[in-house]
Amino acid sequence: MFCPVTLSVLPSANNSMIYFRYDTPLQTEGKKKMKRTIFLSLSAALLAGCSISEPSVTPHARVAHTAALPTSKEERFHTTIMQIAQSTQNNPNYHKMGLKSDMEKKWFKDLMYRLWDREITRKQFIEEGVKHYPSHRYEFTYIANAFQNY
Repeated sequence: MFCPVTLSVLPSANNSMIYFRYDTPLQTEGKKKMKRTIFLSLSAALLAGCSISEPSVTPHARVAHTAALPTSKEERFHTTIMQIAQSTQNNPNYHKMGLKSDMEKKWFKDLMYRLWDREITRKQFIEEGVKHYPSHRYEFTYIANAFQNY
């Protein structure tokens, strides 16, 4: 049975002799595993050494920082609709809807909340909005798609 070997030529320190080393496939595979293990160990050590640690902050500074983040569901919803409202100002095709009464404003906010909270789909949001404001299909579609970005 033929067994392939790897032939390595190794010069001596004073270059007066040449040494030959024969490695069997099993020895070559072992060296590959050893190199892979060393590489992974060094990589893990480097990554652990380069990890970002949390800066030391006083408890008061930490409280002030987290207080700026919206914590309740209502606050997160409000932040999202404000971002969407801001994005409509940059869109020349978007026309404001005539929401004049408090009932109309409450209906629209509830409709947006149901979409944001995934109680209804985008398609349902658009259909329900167009029922009340048929000339504003573009606006309802824009808002429905904007909720995916925020």
